[in-house]
Amino acid sequence: MTGALAPAKPLTALDRCDRCGAQAYIRATLQVGAELLFCAHHGRQHVAVLRDKGAEIQDESARLSETPATAMADER
Repeated sequence: MTGALAPAKPLTALDRCDRCGAQAYIRATLQVGAELLFCAHHGRQHVAVLRDKGAEIQDESARLSETPATAMADER
């Protein structure tokens, strides 16, 4: 085993925060292989401690500020 993690799959609308059930934008993969999913709010609360404990963090919270592809031209 090399210690390298497999590439993380993108989070979808089906992935839910383990704290509140909102859409998850942050995945924390623990050293033992378990995953924790967080919304952006709860992710901000827990990511620093999880990272310090060796968790691999996948943060897709920047998607919250993206303009949807279906937006009208005047909404972009």
